[in-house]
Amino acid sequence: MTDSILSKAATMEIPINSNGDTRTAEEDSLEQIGGSLDEVVSKLPVAMDLQQVMVSGPNLNETSIVSGGYGGAAEGIIPTSSIKAPNMHHSSSNPSMMLEEATRGVAVEKFDSVKKWSINTYKCTKQMFSERFGRGTKTVDLELEAQIDVLRETKLKYERILRLAQELTSHFYNMVQTQQALGDTFADLSQKSPELQDEFGYNAETQRLLCKNGETLLGAINFFVSSINTLVNKTMEDTLMTIKMYENARLEFDAYRTDLEELSAGPRDAAAMMRIEMAQQQYQIQREKYERLRSDVTIKLKFLEENKVKVMHKQLLLFHNAISAYFAGNQQQLEQTLRQFNVKLKPPGSDKPSWLEEQ
Repeated sequence: MTDSILSKAATMEIPINSNGDTRTAEEDSLEQIGGSLDEVVSKLPVAMDLQQVMVSGPNLNETSIVSGGYGGAAEGIIPTSSIKAPNMHHSSSNPSMMLEEATRGVAVEKFDSVKKWSINTYKCTKQMFSERFGRGTKTVDLELEAQIDVLRETKLKYERILRLAQELTSHFYNMVQTQQALGDTFADLSQKSPELQDEFGYNAETQRLLCKNGETLLGAINFFVSSINTLVNKTMEDTLMTIKMYENARLEFDAYRTDLEELSAGPRDAAAMMRIEMAQQQYQIQREKYERLRSDVTIKLKFLEENKVKVMHKQLLLFHNAISAYFAGNQQQLEQTLRQFNVKLKPPGSDKPSWLEEQ
């Protein structure tokens, strides 16, 4: 009986008073609940202690909240057992929820990264078109720009030297192969033509000697080509990559500088001052990046010039001495030139794959 009365008191409808009475709906409901509780207490045995009352009381999980409509006509009962308190079981949260939160965090980071990239690209594109159409200002280091132009012209000329040297190597290799085949043919005919054996023998020996000297010269030319290729396609290209980064940093620096100048020329309200402060921070970051890359370019250009002079002095001397000794027929001088510059010749047939590789 006690359980039914308490349950009834707990599930009693709380009407919303809308007829203008000074008594609120909460006061009426409290009086009704209080009266029901007094009736329950008067019917309880005197010997019942507080623990028994608490045990026999209503289950809070089964308590319902009754909500009435504004006019009292519509009502609905919502069991409190369906309402779960947040963070009650945080320690035993679902791993899928944790994975979802981690994925959401990664997505937010990617979105911020794309947003920053888009803003930076827009500013740089705007600055580039402004410079191209003569409406924007450009930061120029005249001395450094002149050195960069000289490097680009030098690279084009060295690429031409490299291309011609490669063509010379190809043609000379074909000539050496032809001389070798011709010498083998003369040697074969000297065995089959007794009346011309001496003549064929002399020519065969001459072609074999030319072939041997030609292979020695090919080693020198290949070393020359390899060194020029390293200088052009690695050393110079590395410096030009740094120059490319420097030019991009210069464009970004001018873009943020122009943005700061435009904001500084505008109104000075609170929002504008905040934007100016943020633009000033970005301007300082881009300025430090620009100055750092400009210093890197200056240092690399200096080292590149020193390295170029050192490498080309050695390679040009090697090329001249080898060509002169070959066409003078001085085999000893040709071999001495290769030893002087530490050029090692590959043995004949070393470029061919082994029989295991062919299988």
